[in-house]
Amino acid sequence: MQLGMVGLGRMGANMTRRLMRGGHQLIVSDLSPDAVKQMAGEGATASSSVEDLITKLVAPRAVWIMVPAGGPTEKTVEALLALLQKGDTIIDGGNSFFKDDVRRSKMCAAKGVHYVDVGTSGGVWGLERGYCMMIGGPKEAVARLDPIFKTLAPGRGDIPRTPGREKMGGTSEDGYIHCGPSGSGHFVKMVHNGIEYGMMQAYAEGFDIFKNAISKALPEEIRYDLNLADIAEVWRRGSVVSSWLLDLTAMALVENPTLSEYSGFVQDSGEGRWTIEAAIEEAVPAEVLTAALYTRFRSRQDHTFAEKMLSAMRQKFGGHIELKPPSKTT
Repeated sequence: MQLGMVGLGRMGANMTRRLMRGGHQLIVSDLSPDAVKQMAGEGATASSSVEDLITKLVAPRAVWIMVPAGGPTEKTVEALLALLQKGDTIIDGGNSFFKDDVRRSKMCAAKGVHYVDVGTSGGVWGLERGYCMMIGGPKEAVARLDPIFKTLAPGRGDIPRTPGREKMGGTSEDGYIHCGPSGSGHFVKMVHNGIEYGMMQAYAEGFDIFKNAISKALPEEIRYDLNLADIAEVWRRGSVVSSWLLDLTAMALVENPTLSEYSGFVQDSGEGRWTIEAAIEEAVPAEVLTAALYTRFRSRQDHTFAEKMLSAMRQKFGGHIELKPPSKTT
């Protein structure tokens, strides 16, 4: 199948490679001529601009956008919509806010262009492992693009089948699903990332407890000098908390047990925030996900004014003097 790919960063380039391996014809565009040249050298058809890309696609056209969410995606959708015709499809595979998808889908529908949003998980490993995809958009457009999704997806692999799943249809066992109308794909991916924040925070806190089990502030008989890499590894073998995140944790601890090359400054993609906003709108309690997001904010600061205020109040009402934190074993 023929597909245009706009955006050849780490995800866009690897998705292009996986699709070409699957026999699809890719016409590519990027702000970097070097990125386009690289993909052309691997078998893609180069284009000098979005306009040039459109001329090289056969109707009904399908163009996959893999650029940063927000302004860059908005501008790319507007540029494509000015060039595309009735029956063509725009696919946003980035991390867009689902309400933006709803708005853009209406804008596209007014011109007869389909808009499909694809929440994509797989990261830098997706080239080999495949991409888990959560898709929103019109049924007919999603169905026409099925060969693309099937190639990008991981497939069933050797994962044991869920008991009773053989009675159910669909593509979920292959690693992709049509969630519903426009916006629903990115909505499901948004909550996926919110859950990911909570899982990552749980692992991080647990291993921090292990690391500090040797603290001199503890009685000597319950001080433990634990091998964190070994703990991560043994948990990968039959533990109920095993996961791909734990696999990656184990890799990091083998490479550097003290994680000394990391600063602890943790960014957030925005989807964690949107997940909490959705929880508030739905009046759904989401304590773990909220706490995980706030911890990421906290990681970017020294002691906050609020913490200094707490310390001042404790000193004023109770005469509590600030103590130096106990030294930690590194």
